[in-house]
Amino acid sequence: MDTGRLISILEEIAPPELAEEFDEGRIGLIVEGRNEIESVACSLDATPFCVSEAVKAGADALVVHHTPIWAPLTKISGRNAAVLRKALSSGLNIYVMHTNYDHAEGGINDVLAELLDLSGIERMPLGIVGDCSLTPAGISGILGGGLRLYNCPEKIRRIAVVGGSGFDPELIGCAYELGAEVFLSSELKHSVMRNSPIGLIESTHYALESPGMKALAGRMGWKYIPDEPELSLIL
Repeated sequence: MDTGRLISILEEIAPPELAEEFDEGRIGLIVEGRNEIESVACSLDATPFCVSEAVKAGADALVVHHTPIWAPLTKISGRNAAVLRKALSSGLNIYVMHTNYDHAEGGINDVLAELLDLSGIERMPLGIVGDCSLTPAGISGILGGGLRLYNCPEKIRRIAVVGGSGFDPELIGCAYELGAEVFLSSELKHSVMRNSPIGLIESTHYALESPGMKALAGRMGWKYIPDEPELSLIL
């Protein structure tokens, strides 16, 4: 298939109109490569490592959650140069599905809820609230890494999950109104922690979002590329 067909497929999975305003211009085909697509790889980030692995695997496109280019470029150096040099020289397309995939059915947050076996699910503006029968230790085991806990009960009955950096006071308030007694996300700030009406569990971006990209790769028959092994141990 050509890149146009791949883009159509990806936009069906995660429609661009679902993306948050701050993602404008940061999703879709970020790096244009060869037109014919025979093999696709998938990862959470377009790191130099993941791009190199995609090229080694013979992929024509790499689908990621986080864009490798966030701010306008005034020079190309360092990490940006490493990513773009490898992608452009090999003809690798890089396609980003960020907050549109957070909101999409079957996306980042749905996979996270399924991973934790949540039931009685209700959707928030971003994220999911559901009934839970896990302990914090059980969540740690499923996610594969350590957690930071704040006012968290020993056994959790209802939990809100937001993949990525989701510790927003409005979202926490929404979760509280939907009966959540715990809120799980990443990148917890002290000011948010001290004013939360419910318990908080902090994991990492990688632990919460990589399952969604791995599930996408499995569903589509693509090669999934985990991040560098040394990073995947620091969870």
